[in-house]
Amino acid sequence: MRLFGTNGIREVVGRELTAAFAVRVAGAIGAEFPVGRPIVVGRDGRTSSYAFARLVEGTLILGGHRVADVGVLPTPAVQYLVPRLRAQLGVIVTASHNPPEFNGVKCIAADGLEVLRSVEEGIERAVEAGTARSVPFSQIGSSYSVRDGADQYVEGILGQVDVDRIRRRAFTVVLDCGNGASAVTSPSLLRRLGCRVISLNGQLDGTFPGHPSEPTEAHTRDAQRAVAGMNADLGIVHDGDADRAVFIDSAGRYIPGEEILALLARDAVARAHGGVVVTPVSASQSLEDAVRPLGGSVHYTRVGSPAVTRAMVEKHAVFGGEENGGAITPSFQFARDGAMTAAAVLDLIARADRPLAELLAELPRYALIKERIDCPVDLRASVVGRVAAAYEAAGRRLVTIDGVKAFSDDGWVLLRPSGTEPLLRLFAEARDPAAARRLAEEGRASVDAALRALAAPP
Repeated sequence: MRLFGTNGIREVVGRELTAAFAVRVAGAIGAEFPVGRPIVVGRDGRTSSYAFARLVEGTLILGGHRVADVGVLPTPAVQYLVPRLRAQLGVIVTASHNPPEFNGVKCIAADGLEVLRSVEEGIERAVEAGTARSVPFSQIGSSYSVRDGADQYVEGILGQVDVDRIRRRAFTVVLDCGNGASAVTSPSLLRRLGCRVISLNGQLDGTFPGHPSEPTEAHTRDAQRAVAGMNADLGIVHDGDADRAVFIDSAGRYIPGEEILALLARDAVARAHGGVVVTPVSASQSLEDAVRPLGGSVHYTRVGSPAVTRAMVEKHAVFGGEENGGAITPSFQFARDGAMTAAAVLDLIARADRPLAELLAELPRYALIKERIDCPVDLRASVVGRVAAAYEAAGRRLVTIDGVKAFSDDGWVLLRPSGTEPLLRLFAEARDPAAARRLAEEGRASVDAALRALAAPP
């Protein structure tokens, strides 16, 4: 039974994700971890998160555990708190950037990193077996509320940047919380950095009325217009659980995540006089181009923050992250962190004393296309296998760390199964936008051909 995807369990509420299923998962978690050190339970602002968090908390308590309830917080804030509360585990009820009908469960290890796959497998086996710990009335656990979690997290970020220098710049920032969990932390953070904050979608609302919770270019039009119309220095947009941040420059241009990733990686390598940067195979070539002249190197992993953060620890990386806005600052914590990324960008602009657009203009430019292709879950692996075989037969150089990445003379195309949705993710990159589009269409055609072959009668 495979329940955990790239970043936790995510299912549709009332369909796969029911009260009974949530209790079953919580019971399995409670059985897999010994009674003793507390378990942190946090949640995002989705309409079902309060109820599911209560089910998780109650099940753990009935299994004898002590629960630290941190309430609504961004995912990285919960990760920050787990080791500081000396907890053995964190359980977050969240579906990150998924649509509002989804929710899920994400587990955080005692060190604040996502749990190892082996731990997830143990939980999955316990769910399948229906394992749960049951204790007599005299051994029932307890819970306590942690009311200053947001303050602790914000204080931690402030300790990573030059607050006085940022405050002297008095930035005007359009902040779009996307009706998500960042509403309880990012406005406070920016104001403490001396920013004039123009807030969009700043109230928690699990239906995401402002725009869908994934901060794509199309979903950030209001923020783009607000930055240009209000003469702001930049815009910052979070996803639903605020482990990501995307940016808009002073002209109202949406900045692709790969550009911010390369910019921050270059800065980290320059300040460290070299070092390793860790990123998934989906990253833009611009990242390597940005760090290699400064003595940096790039280590590639599977897609997903668990793979990236674990490799960062092993490689003693100076920086890491994904091209979707999920940057990781290891001096703070090994977690994708939208608020920390926002503070790091403000710190870089203040230190360089130059506009964000001007700093980004120094980076090598590539055209990176990101698309989705609908594909039934049970066919995803077979489709990727057929596509890989076709590319190999054509003599293309392949990388199969995650899905299949095929290189050509003018760029590359990557196809990989989504870890949380019934689709394939397609990435294609080249210096020439037309070449990138051609590679993307080639990849889509390969998937279509594989799906037709699999649908054909034997």
